[in-house]
Amino acid sequence: MERGPDEATSRRRFVAVSFLFWFPIGMSIATGVLLFTERGMGLAAVAGFYAVHSLTAAVMELPTGGLSDVIGRRPVLAVAGLLNLAAFTLIGLGSAGWAIALGMGLMGLARALSSGPAEAWYVDTVHAHAGPDADLRTGLARGGSATSAALALGTLLGGGLPWLIGLWPGFGAWLTDATAGLVIPLSVPALLGALVEVVFVLYVLHALREPVRPRAGPRGVVGQVPAAIAAGLRLGARDALIRRILLTASAAGAALAAVELLTPGRAAALMGTAESGAVLFAGLACAGFVCAALGSQLAPLVARFAGGSERAVLASLGVVALGLTLLGLTAHTMSPLATAAAVTGYGLVYLGLGAAGPNENDLLHQRVDASGRATALSVQSLSLQLVAAGAGLAAGALPPGPLPWLLAAAAVLSGALLWVRRAAPPGDVPPAFRKDRHGQGSSPRGKASAPEPATAPGAVRPVGRLHDTVPQETRPHARPT
Repeated sequence: MERGPDEATSRRRFVAVSFLFWFPIGMSIATGVLLFTERGMGLAAVAGFYAVHSLTAAVMELPTGGLSDVIGRRPVLAVAGLLNLAAFTLIGLGSAGWAIALGMGLMGLARALSSGPAEAWYVDTVHAHAGPDADLRTGLARGGSATSAALALGTLLGGGLPWLIGLWPGFGAWLTDATAGLVIPLSVPALLGALVEVVFVLYVLHALREPVRPRAGPRGVVGQVPAAIAAGLRLGARDALIRRILLTASAAGAALAAVELLTPGRAAALMGTAESGAVLFAGLACAGFVCAALGSQLAPLVARFAGGSERAVLASLGVVALGLTLLGLTAHTMSPLATAAAVTGYGLVYLGLGAAGPNENDLLHQRVDASGRATALSVQSLSLQLVAAGAGLAAGALPPGPLPWLLAAAAVLSGALLWVRRAAPPGDVPPAFRKDRHGQGSSPRGKASAPEPATAPGAVRPVGRLHDTVPQETRPHARPT
């Protein structure tokens, strides 16, 4: 099998893909809620649009993760970019609720397609080149930092563009009149994001080389994807550590739903106008994503000081819960002290999420092999999206004030408490997943399997592999030790 680029090149390409995918999304963050309200939508309708995004992503997570494991990472990522291109165009130009909902649905589908392939490509390539003992945490942390940097820069640019347009006397009104209301200053960032998606698709097709996979016709894809989905659904059932990771992702979904839905309104209320609120929120979101990037960079250091990835996740989620609590306690006042506390809480939320992510995924990648890696990441994203959809709808329906923030803080604190006790060391692989000395699976009623190879002290041994959707893949680097 072709070994592909070396570790450093793979890391650079993973970082570039992460940046290019999230940069246009960042440009739409600062103006998204404000754009929808400017189009005449109420907060409940806006929450519904975000629920369409989250539910679409949740429904499609497992099928698209399985699709990536069957046909390859590169084509799935390219399709995700094309879907985002259509989504940003609809969101930027649409003034009717159905057009905005369709755009958010397409963006949710793109999110589902993109949630695992890039990271799976990086891990597969590094394992193919350097073996299963290669360092993953550093590359995952840099990918997380690139994502946060893209969101920070994109949010800053997206929030500043409508304000800059407003500085040009009469230009905003001329733009609206010339396009019959299709394009308003708040929609410019989404339309610019659509152009960036073209660059993303071209880069993915050029840079993400991967081993040639056997041709899979429609019948083959239809036959193999359900098996990958079933394997993904079995993840949490057979491994307590993976259950913790999935529940932690759910807690993160509750936190993000509250922050993304409620913060723009607080910024606009503080500044007095939607455009000024977009600028303030852009600066605040930029600072938050910088905190997330810093948290990702600090993730390996946090793990060393905490005594492992599990303790690092516990500490990181504690920081997130503290940040949400500060945001809740300051929801009813705009005094300078309360505003400073709220800004601090906002930064702590993203700092903690940034530090938790690489450590969670380091644990996850030690439990699954290359044949199901994208599916595993999709299951993780599914957990986040499902809870984010419900939490967003609840936050939009609850009365403004501390309650939505404090409920999100309670959800994150519950996720943190899951990590108070260390996970028991994985025992023998369950009989259904054992291999005999000929590499064949043994039955619980069959003969005893040959013992598993000994692992290094302190290493986490993977528990049964996912269904192998790519049987031709080389085995020596398939499972980390």
